[in-house]
Amino acid sequence: MLPILTSRLRLREFTLQDAPLVLALLTDPDFIRNVTDRGVHTLEDAGNYISRGPLASYAQHGIGLWCMERLEDGQPVGMCGLIRREGLADVDVGYTLLPAWRGLGYASEAAATCVQYGLTQLRLPRVVAYINADNQASARVLQKAGLHGCGPFDFPGSSLPTLLFSSDTAMAQS
Repeated sequence: MLPILTSRLRLREFTLQDAPLVLALLTDPDFIRNVTDRGVHTLEDAGNYISRGPLASYAQHGIGLWCMERLEDGQPVGMCGLIRREGLADVDVGYTLLPAWRGLGYASEAAATCVQYGLTQLRLPRVVAYINADNQASARVLQKAGLHGCGPFDFPGSSLPTLLFSSDTAMAQS
């Protein structure tokens, strides 16, 4: 199953040794503004996040957020994966990159690979994504990954305006 390889990336399961990467990703101001503040402020918090988030998801669902590394040098650049959220019907693709690695196509490449993995390997009926409504960069990533805008979505527990994207063209706005 894992790792999943693309032309430039390796997606692999997180380990507790990835706490410095996770700390950097989850404390990035863009992540906090566009996703949420996960309350991760120390390496210990990051380790707890890995244990309770990705590692628990792998054990329970066989999927989760994965560490995104460049194939050429093993450099970790972000995370991307498939998330099954309690209370929501569909599996969604999520991703974030360290600022130095944005704008190079890594997010689109990883997200497209995760969407295809979900549809072909896991045989999901569709894969969706939820984004902050004013996050145009993320909307472009999702469109390149093959998802279609479906309009506003009332994301449970979020006060931010949220947009839904889906691989299912029947759900898309015309």
